[in-house]
Amino acid sequence: MIKLGIIGTNWITEQFVNACDITKSFELTHVYSRTTQKAQQFIDDLKKTEIRVSTDLNEFFKSDDFDTVYIASPNGLHFGQAKLALENGKNVIVEKPSTSTVREFTILDDLAHENKLFLFEAARHIHEPIFKKIQEYVDDNRSELSGATISYMKYSSRYDAFKAGKLPNIFNPKFSGGALYDLGVYTIYDAVVLFGQPDKVGYTPEVLSSGIDGSGSLTLKYPDFDVNMLIGKTKNSYLQSEIYFNKKTLLMDSGGDITHIKLADENKNITTIPTQKSDNPMDSEASEFARIINENDQETYEKLLKYARIVNRILEQARTSAGLVFGADEEK
Repeated sequence: MIKLGIIGTNWITEQFVNACDITKSFELTHVYSRTTQKAQQFIDDLKKTEIRVSTDLNEFFKSDDFDTVYIASPNGLHFGQAKLALENGKNVIVEKPSTSTVREFTILDDLAHENKLFLFEAARHIHEPIFKKIQEYVDDNRSELSGATISYMKYSSRYDAFKAGKLPNIFNPKFSGGALYDLGVYTIYDAVVLFGQPDKVGYTPEVLSSGIDGSGSLTLKYPDFDVNMLIGKTKNSYLQSEIYFNKKTLLMDSGGDITHIKLADENKNITTIPTQKSDNPMDSEASEFARIINENDQETYEKLLKYARIVNRILEQARTSAGLVFGADEEK
């Protein structure tokens, strides 16, 4: 198995490590955290032993006990950590969004190619069998495709703290927070993978006192149809997401964590499309990234990179059109 280092000791990191164990794709060997105590607690919770711990990033990346790093730190830290990883010869799997700006993504993209390394943006849902089933249906019925409405809104566990006067990273422009750069990434990936690059992008956010978007409506305009998106971290939505094929409609229960899909015909008859869904939604992602590295599958890798480039461009276009400013915008 590929030796893995990780940055971040939160629930999503634990989920990724568990997915690696289940799929036998990566083997955890090294954990970086700001404190030894936090790293050791994370390791103990995973019931692992003989895992090295670092509290210094330079020491972490100069070690030779892993060759791929998984980065799950706050958004605003992704670029600096991924850049340091690539400069030290490590493949990078970085949680979405991989960067805060197109400039940052371009630097990482160029650096990965120069050093013949892999740079993966961890948009895990596009690798799941259930999403592949949606993609298959869209491809088979593309001549009838006439638009989509995609919704992904979940009340953040950090929003109560924000309302109480605190400033969690996810609501902080310094750390590239907000609905668009969190749940919005999923919906944009949906559109890019299924429909391609849009012609125009427009975003209307509800801006919080910290200067980031708590929720908003995003429109991607294509030559023959529009894709409308509702995203948010300050409220819950139970709307289905829909893809339109003239008289028929493909129904998804979510724009991000998709668990089932159905098809409605012109007579309102609804049938369930059989799909597979793993207990751990990161299984498919871990397996695919490991396969690409082991087989040096440059064709698939470049396809994923193309998606990531487009998604990061859309994110920046949407954000800047709405006047949302990140700390990373000032770092030239």
